[in-house]
Amino acid sequence: IGTGYVGLVSGVCFSDFGHEVVCVDKDPRKIEMLERGEVPIYEPGLDTLMAKNVEAGRLSFTLDLQSAIDGAEAVFIAVGTPTRRGDGHADLTYVMAAAEEIARAADHYIVVVTKSTVPVGTNRKVQEVVAAANPALDFDVASNPEFLREGAAIDDFMKPDRVVVGVENDRAAKVMEDIYRPLYLRDFPIVTTDLESAEMIKYAANAFLATKITFINEIAALCEKVGADVKSVSKGMGLDGRIGNKFLHAGPGYGGSCFPKDTKALARIGQEHASPISIVETVIKVNEETKRRMTDKLLDLCDGSFNGKKVAVLGVTFKPNTDDMRDAPSLTIVPSLVGGGASVSVVDPQGKREGEALLPGVAWEDDPYAAAKGADLLVILTEWNEFRALDL
Repeated sequence: IGTGYVGLVSGVCFSDFGHEVVCVDKDPRKIEMLERGEVPIYEPGLDTLMAKNVEAGRLSFTLDLQSAIDGAEAVFIAVGTPTRRGDGHADLTYVMAAAEEIARAADHYIVVVTKSTVPVGTNRKVQEVVAAANPALDFDVASNPEFLREGAAIDDFMKPDRVVVGVENDRAAKVMEDIYRPLYLRDFPIVTTDLESAEMIKYAANAFLATKITFINEIAALCEKVGADVKSVSKGMGLDGRIGNKFLHAGPGYGGSCFPKDTKALARIGQEHASPISIVETVIKVNEETKRRMTDKLLDLCDGSFNGKKVAVLGVTFKPNTDDMRDAPSLTIVPSLVGGGASVSVVDPQGKREGEALLPGVAWEDDPYAAAKGADLLVILTEWNEFRALDL
């Protein structure tokens, strides 16, 4: 249920495992697109894999939950859990609505699996909602958090570091084992836990990665002051097997659909249980400062004023190989350039579709050289491969 990023990638990949999959969504426009073979998100390789499994008759799309659930052994909830305004909490409205609809539509044993990232304790609530909506239903609840990186989602699904499954009994564990059988057979680690631990693994992992990024960004700021090169420092640190070289690339701060949302939610869970996670609270604060510091650096390079300057910005999505603009550093940095009086040209291979509405007052260019012509300042905010080989 839900054909957004997580739902669609999971559905397509499960069908590629040989399962019969029906993807359900409430948005008629999305379902019409998918039935025409068009993918509503940009994810390398997804269109081909989707077409292959539709053709094989294993994958279909519908607006009708009732027909989709008929005979299903498991139903995955993969709807959005945006940050609730005002309190940093994950908004569970869509998750609970889906749980209630599943309960009303199901008439046989089914495993209700939460794929969306949800605060600790949510799967217990899902259990209560389903039981209340259909007291006669025989069902189990499972937590199966996703660890997909946008831009590499198919590979992450097919060759995962680990699959995390939170269940309460062997019956549900067996259904989940059958679903992930192709990965069991290839010896990918499957971690089976209780519901709460599965929910916590997802938050703890993302918060740790966000911490690594934020740590190296603070080190980068200090390197600039003392004359060290942060790339050499990252390399020297990353070669230590206990630290690892991933997520140690300095930049304008983290963004995206996961880190901002999950760090806020984890900090909130800690506060509510009187066990504050001070490190994560600081990471959130420092990340916001990192984006602002980038603006200050640009202002210094323009002698204290953006007014009348021409600025070219390469890359506005939160990272390469995606069209996702959620919480991208560009949404803090570009408006401050425009607001300061600069004329801004933007180049991004996939960012225009979402970016046009989010970044008013900029000119969109296809060619980096055209955007840079006559510019006083060139800013690279997203490390798309296309920008790596430019003749500076």
